[in-house]
Amino acid sequence: MKEAEKERDKADEKAKEAIKETRNNNDCEEKTVKTEKTEKINIMYCGDSNIALGVVMSILSIVDVMADAFDFIILTASLEACGKVYMPFDQRIAGALDSAVKKKNLNSSVTLRDVTDVFTAEPPTANLATRFTPCCMLRLYADMAQGMPQRILYLDSDVICRRDFSDFYSRDMQGTELCGVLDRYGKWFFKKNPKNPLSLFKFDYLNSGVLLLNMQEISKSGLFEKCRRACRDKEMLLPDQSSLNKLARSKKKCPAKYNEQRKTRGDTVFRHYTTTFRFFPKFKSVTVKPWQPDRMHEILKTDECDLLYEKSLFLINSTDKAE
Repeated sequence: MKEAEKERDKADEKAKEAIKETRNNNDCEEKTVKTEKTEKINIMYCGDSNIALGVVMSILSIVDVMADAFDFIILTASLEACGKVYMPFDQRIAGALDSAVKKKNLNSSVTLRDVTDVFTAEPPTANLATRFTPCCMLRLYADMAQGMPQRILYLDSDVICRRDFSDFYSRDMQGTELCGVLDRYGKWFFKKNPKNPLSLFKFDYLNSGVLLLNMQEISKSGLFEKCRRACRDKEMLLPDQSSLNKLARSKKKCPAKYNEQRKTRGDTVFRHYTTTFRFFPKFKSVTVKPWQPDRMHEILKTDECDLLYEKSLFLINSTDKAE
């Protein structure tokens, strides 16, 4: 009996030591997480005053999902091209957004970066009259904006966040210029070696609405500089997206959930409301944006962005009343 009791005592001591060690390990893990969390997540948007509602919706969707500290950077410019005038992103809306994100995390911020000078010094001359506004190409000037971070997640203004994307943002980018998701339609038509029959099912054409950028590698390779020259010299259907895909020397493909272009699914992280195509009963293109509630209801049969739309509209309208 005494021997049995001694064995039980030894077992209890071992159990206590194991529990103590586990707690110590957990403490280390928590400290590691806390240390990582002190580093801000950098998000970039690009455009003129017309993207305001989309950007507000996109940013609010992110801070609704994640409590991390964010640096939201909006590249903007004041431009005149092909008889049209493009006004910069409204500073008042940026200020209201800055206050809104700070309510979620005091370390978060929203800042405007005006790149008018660098854009006008090297305009994408051959593509100023495309169906996309010149300001869509502002991201190609990010390497010329001062104080830009080394890792940036670029988002189009029609991208809504549905889930935590920490794993996507923190992925290994060593030796890689950019990471993204295949373009739903473009992957079939845009290939580096279209005449090679082996390339029929080899997809590498990324949609540029969600791109994780390694600015250090991009600066080293001169990717954005090459893209600017391409947009200056050659007219393209999708100028910045096409040039990025053609000229990037190192890019990684990621799962579709990080840029879901068709419909919101159970695991969707970023929902990108880009143009889609319907083939029945007849072929047509369909464009529905998250800031178009009536079309969201009628065409997509969803109210998933209604509350976000109302909150965003309220924020923008509040800036007008504050004048």
